[in-house]
Amino acid sequence: MGFGGGSQEPVQVLIVDADPVQRRTVSAHLAAQAGLRFAPMAFATKAEAIECLAGRSQSIIVADLETVGGVDQLGSLGGNASSIIAMSARGSVHAAVAAMRAGAVDFLPKPFGAAALLDRLEAAIAQWPVAKPPTKDTTSDNTRPEDAGPAAVASLAREDFEGFIGRSAAMAVVYDQISRIAPSRAPVFVTGESGTGKELCAEAIHNRSGRAGRPFIAINCSAIPKDLMESEIFGHVRGAFTGATDTRQGAAELADGGTLFLDEIGEMDLALQAKLLRFIQSGVVQRVGDGTSRRVDVRIVCATHRDPTAEIAAGRFREDLFYRLHVLPIQLPPLRERPEDILPLASAFLSRYAAEETRGFRGFEPAAAALLMRHPWPGNVRELQNAIRRMVVLHQGSEVTVAMLPPPIRGASAPVRGGEWTDPGRAPLGAVAPFWEQERSIIESAIEAHGGNIARAAAALEISPSTIYRKRQAWQERRTA
Repeated sequence: MGFGGGSQEPVQVLIVDADPVQRRTVSAHLAAQAGLRFAPMAFATKAEAIECLAGRSQSIIVADLETVGGVDQLGSLGGNASSIIAMSARGSVHAAVAAMRAGAVDFLPKPFGAAALLDRLEAAIAQWPVAKPPTKDTTSDNTRPEDAGPAAVASLAREDFEGFIGRSAAMAVVYDQISRIAPSRAPVFVTGESGTGKELCAEAIHNRSGRAGRPFIAINCSAIPKDLMESEIFGHVRGAFTGATDTRQGAAELADGGTLFLDEIGEMDLALQAKLLRFIQSGVVQRVGDGTSRRVDVRIVCATHRDPTAEIAAGRFREDLFYRLHVLPIQLPPLRERPEDILPLASAFLSRYAAEETRGFRGFEPAAAALLMRHPWPGNVRELQNAIRRMVVLHQGSEVTVAMLPPPIRGASAPVRGGEWTDPGRAPLGAVAPFWEQERSIIESAIEAHGGNIARAAAALEISPSTIYRKRQAWQERRTA
């Protein structure tokens, strides 16, 4: 049996709670559900737990905030413990965020069941470094790669990871998290800006799990009308509503034994969020219009580009659903935070699309590469991918030049004269594009970055969607005039 961080020893779980009933309840949860995997120890005071921690390298503290003296006291518990999980009867998003900022890896609102506790413990252990057997020293400075920590190992070992491209430290952390999280059955909550690869992350988790040979079903909650979303997830029977001409399985049934990926879950209607919560808790599906229930076995992976705590505060996302789903979180970094991956990504996309379009491109001229590195990439990897594809389709050559770059990347202040890139600080006035052209370039780039979704592009630009439609009509009239 495997234990924490690759060790064969049970993980010590120190329960700190002044309530004797709560101490017995948590200990009973662990003893009944986890066998020999966890060794629970209960304490009525923080001082007793700290004394017991001495010399223990692998341990998890499950601490009641009121018992230890509040959020500010969590730091005093973390000296020797591998992880701290905070719990409180005064559970709220604010309390959870405060506890995690103070050093806790997770938060449990009281009361909670055995399944929720075990999920949190498994999630905490998944973040521990994996102990590896000694290997032959192959480095010049007598330091083995595994001694540098999991992020360094991932960076050294992976040129490509489940479809991801990038060897930056930020992505190495993501690869390491995916590897640890994948074997678990617990829900995964992926956050990150649009275009960072959240669905690719979900597929990687599925492919590295024990469910890899089973279905991976993805639903984009922002792309389906809310009136049809329940049917898409849970299915329907014939005649359940207008247009339901056949009985149909939903995504939850189709994913039985595998993984159900709910992309942009923050866009889901609140009423359906309540039904989703019941499904996650029970594992039972009931098709729309049907009186029969069916039990399914699916792992839930969800994703959003929004801040879930802000969505809860605004009343757009259920707090209880968040706690149920936010067991194993993964945050995908935006492209601007890993600039060392821009050119490897661009080169990979260039090779792919040059082969598809039978073009002869083999690389980027230095000035074009410099502009790619300088661009902020608000649409992240998706924007870069679309930009490279557009360049390949519209141009021929052996190298991508500055003149081939889309205007948002080239910049209105870095025009092309005579096929050469000019210093942005010395651009002649006549070379600056008219305002309407620059405006069109910005808007069309935003629409492309958001996969053609005008509503999202408008939100990103902080304008109304009607403004985009109106301007597009004006540009069309200008072209036909």
